[in-house]
Amino acid sequence: MIEEEIDKLLAEEFPVRKNLIYLNHAAVAPLPLRSGEAVKAFVDEYVHFGTKNYQHWSQHADQLHADLAQFINASADEIALLKNTSEGISIVAMGFPWQPGDTVLSSDEEFPSNRIPWQALADRGVQFKEVTLRQAGKSPEQALIDEMDDSTRLLAISAVQYASGLRLDLEILGKACRERDIGFCVDAIQMLGVAPVDVEKANIDFMMADSHKWLLGPEGIALFYCRKKWQRMIKLFQYGWHMVENYGDFDDKDWQPAASARRFESGTPNILGIQAFAASLSLINDIGIETIEDRVLHHTNLMHEYIAKSNNLEAIYSDSASKMSGIVTFRHNNCDLSALFLHLRKQNIMCAERGGGIRFSPHIYNTDEEIISALETANQFM
Repeated sequence: MIEEEIDKLLAEEFPVRKNLIYLNHAAVAPLPLRSGEAVKAFVDEYVHFGTKNYQHWSQHADQLHADLAQFINASADEIALLKNTSEGISIVAMGFPWQPGDTVLSSDEEFPSNRIPWQALADRGVQFKEVTLRQAGKSPEQALIDEMDDSTRLLAISAVQYASGLRLDLEILGKACRERDIGFCVDAIQMLGVAPVDVEKANIDFMMADSHKWLLGPEGIALFYCRKKWQRMIKLFQYGWHMVENYGDFDDKDWQPAASARRFESGTPNILGIQAFAASLSLINDIGIETIEDRVLHHTNLMHEYIAKSNNLEAIYSDSASKMSGIVTFRHNNCDLSALFLHLRKQNIMCAERGGGIRFSPHIYNTDEEIISALETANQFM
């Protein structure tokens, strides 16, 4: 797809641009037009025909499993659809075969969803160790690797840090984990949909991501990846009709958990969310994840260039190009942060207060003009 075709498609898919400068995809993204239309069509069918076509809806769920597997280079039986990232992390944290004295290695920049479930293991004798990622003379990856020892059972890390936008090299970390027989759990919520992720190349054992950020889907549905070799080793703590092998046989008293990642899907799937998520994923695939990454990183460079030349703004984090993502967080040196945030919202600029600053996180459909306009609004506020 050539640039002109992409721009035309994006203008059609994101009518939100007529109302807002939307720079908040690291929080909650607006739905593309096709996803909204998919929801409308589903609801219309539901209203007029009830569950007559439920079998067809189930096939949609199966197809989404397959499409997500292809998206991350996994197999469909390694994919589950959960409610959110927190649920996925909790499945691993509560079900992992821990021994007293084991350590979970992580960073000092994690979102609470990738901290609290691990801290909750303290009463089982499992230590949660936070590593400072920004150390003089060390890459963030080396800082983590240097803390791996005989007690380390799992590395639990975000692919991209939610406040700073720091992007980690998953292949380096995955290789180190594999060499040391350490499990590798990745919170990919700030990477999936904006950069390619290959679970095989990166040796990832567990990965989770909500659809409602860079994947441009709805809230309430998330990808959960569990490598095949781990599925029977993760102890289940959620049970229901949908997680058994013969889930269509309601009279089966001698049930067994599904021989796939569906064992982590305890109850009725989020059929409505599946329609929207599938449509959003189709848009990402139509454009191409590499194209999305290129344009988003262009936006990131543009923001850093403007901030560096501005009178009042200062980037809180200035990482090298290889560590950049779609997130840029900055402060205003001459005004109150909360006042600036409220001013931007009043000007219909959607962003977030994170990491001691204002976080901008544009996606592929945002234009250079929108981004510069938003930064000028911030810079001129006093």
